[in-house]
Amino acid sequence: MKVHQLSVFIENKAGRVAEVARVLGDTGVNIRGFSVSDTAEYGILRLVVDKPAEAQAALRDAGFTVKESDVICIDLPDRPGGLASVLKVVAEAGVNIEYVYSLISTYVVINVGDADLALGLLKDQPVRLVSQEEISSI
Repeated sequence: MKVHQLSVFIENKAGRVAEVARVLGDTGVNIRGFSVSDTAEYGILRLVVDKPAEAQAALRDAGFTVKESDVICIDLPDRPGGLASVLKVVAEAGVNIEYVYSLISTYVVINVGDADLALGLLKDQPVRLVSQEEISSI
C-alpha cells in the first residue's frame, strides 16, 4: 500500500511555505503531513494531502514546480522504541531510508530565525503553543 507524496520546490524566503498552504486551503485540500528541507537558496516542501491530484493541479496553476512520488505510511506503536523496531526491519534488509516525517498530528514544530519574536507574534493567534513539559507527558 503506497501513499502519494507531493514535493514542492520553493525559494528559501519568507512566505513561500505560507503561500503553498494558502493555495491548498483555497482549493479545499487538507494537509495531512509535511516536511520542509532547505538549503541557503531553495527548499523542498514534502506533503501528504487528502486530494493529491487536486493539490498538484492547484500548485502548478499557482506557478510551483511539483513532483509526485509514492511513499509508505505506517502507524507506529506508541511506546519507547516503536520507531526503532519498525525501521530496524527495513535497515536489516539493506534498504536505505532517505527521510522520515510524521502525519496527522496537529502538533507542528516550526524552526524560525527569531523564536522570541515568533512566539510574541503567535501568542494572540488562534493556536495553542505547546510546552516541552506537555510533549514529555503525552
